[in-house]
Amino acid sequence: MTCESHFTLKSLKEQVYDYLRVQMNEGRLRPGAFLNLNDISRELGMSRTPLRDALFQLESEGFVTIFPRRGVVVNSLTLEKIRNIYEILGALESAALLLVAVRFRDGDADMMEKYNQQMRKALDHNNFSVFYEANLRFHNVYLDMLDNAEMLHAIKIRKERLYDFPRNKTFVKEWEVHSLDEHAAMIKLLRDHDFNGAADYVRDVHWSFSVQERFIRRYYFAKHVELDISEEGNVSFE
Repeated sequence: MTCESHFTLKSLKEQVYDYLRVQMNEGRLRPGAFLNLNDISRELGMSRTPLRDALFQLESEGFVTIFPRRGVVVNSLTLEKIRNIYEILGALESAALLLVAVRFRDGDADMMEKYNQQMRKALDHNNFSVFYEANLRFHNVYLDMLDNAEMLHAIKIRKERLYDFPRNKTFVKEWEVHSLDEHAAMIKLLRDHDFNGAADYVRDVHWSFSVQERFIRRYYFAKHVELDISEEGNVSFE
């Protein structure tokens, strides 16, 4: 295989990966469904090789399961998987805060406060897009200080498993309000330079499955609950 063909295959794999992730995010590929690989290859106009490589990556990240001679199924997000993801994210973000403590400045806390206020305004106006972006930026204030690319990737993929699999169109307002209050508590601890306390809070409250379980059950699994739903469709974020 030439060097040129190697990079061509890699690029095609990335295109297929992005395509499949969008299909999952938008709900066109639903959890529990088997993928029709022939249809996907035909729609993309690609051979099975980049599709296979993309599926291997998706399996390693937990989005699909490949069954030899049976096919590829989109994984469901079970309560047990959510619990596991919360434990991992709590541990990773807690460790991240301790790792960046020497770099964290008061101006960084100001940025977190800015994003939390943006989230609060977006919540008042039921603006999902703004809320989602501001929530990511809030956490990324300290995550972007990390030099550990592997840790950042692990955090990113697991958040995508929670938020974009597919993205739920419902909105549990009580959860969002709690999340904003938790953000405010984190900011206060960071302003006080209590990085150990902030790390403990992220792990033991903000990303604690037991603390958030009542909201998780309502958001992911309740079939008939009273929800505030905006025209854009809103979703709960930690």
